[in-house]
Amino acid sequence: MRMRPLTLSVACSVALLTAGVLPATATGATSPTSAQEGTVSAADLLAKVTGCSQLSSGKYKTDDETSATIPVCGKNGAVFWKADMDVDCDGQRTSNCNEDTDPWYQDDTAFHQSNGKPLKADALPYVVVPSSSSIWNYSGAGIKGGGVVAVIYNNKVEYAVVGDTGPTKIIGEASYATAKSLGIDPDPETGGAESGVTYILFKNSQVSPIENHSAAVTLGDRLAQQFLKDN
Repeated sequence: MRMRPLTLSVACSVALLTAGVLPATATGATSPTSAQEGTVSAADLLAKVTGCSQLSSGKYKTDDETSATIPVCGKNGAVFWKADMDVDCDGQRTSNCNEDTDPWYQDDTAFHQSNGKPLKADALPYVVVPSSSSIWNYSGAGIKGGGVVAVIYNNKVEYAVVGDTGPTKIIGEASYATAKSLGIDPDPETGGAESGVTYILFKNSQVSPIENHSAAVTLGDRLAQQFLKDN
């Protein structure tokens, strides 16, 4: 995010909810291999989020210098927003994500891998949610670290997890790996997408371990199918 806070929320629920939880035996991170993941099309998902039943008390900015125009909307089993995509490179230092490549780089993420280390932004597709505030409290809406997110851009679907928290007044950010998989320039300083990105976050879902991308795709596809049935 273009103006990141110095402090990250590190609270993460340890308990796995019975609805929408997919334990996985693999513990290593698996990089995404396809920009169209799962069996549910971008068009079918987008057809369910044409209107907005606003959940947030106010609206968010997409960047520090823009006006607040983005609401968090509610649907059966999910929340969603339509925004831009800033590229988050926070977490473990890699050749793509470090102080030299990202002026806003921080070496931690709000939620951690199963081994306690921060997430790896250039390997794991994850989404940043605004830190809880008077505008909106993500945890109160059933969204938690490791929760599954369908990220849609340019008719492509990428499944990611909730991996980090950002400023309280700004929305629209995802990891280097998320951007790259969707064909968006992943450069944290000059890349990203100005608009056209839809984020559908499935309530009460959690991937364990959080770093297992294939588990996120499997669970995400199942939840997306259910989302179409329920809306």
